Amino acid sequence: MVLLKYVRRFLESEDGPTAVEYAVMLALIIVVCLLAIQQVGTSTSTVFSNTANSLGT
Repeated sequence: MVLLKYVRRFLESEDGPTAVEYAVMLALIIVVCLLAIQQVGTSTSTVFSNTANSLGT
């Protein structure tokens, strides 16, 4: 009977969905950060390549 009470309380709790929502938001933030870092790296590489070419090295 006690086990059934704990299972029922767990299923009615809203902590689980909240944790899933936070995990999804964290995953989206990580994806956005990785894309931004990739874009900055590409832009920086282009700038350094253009500078090296203008210096004639």
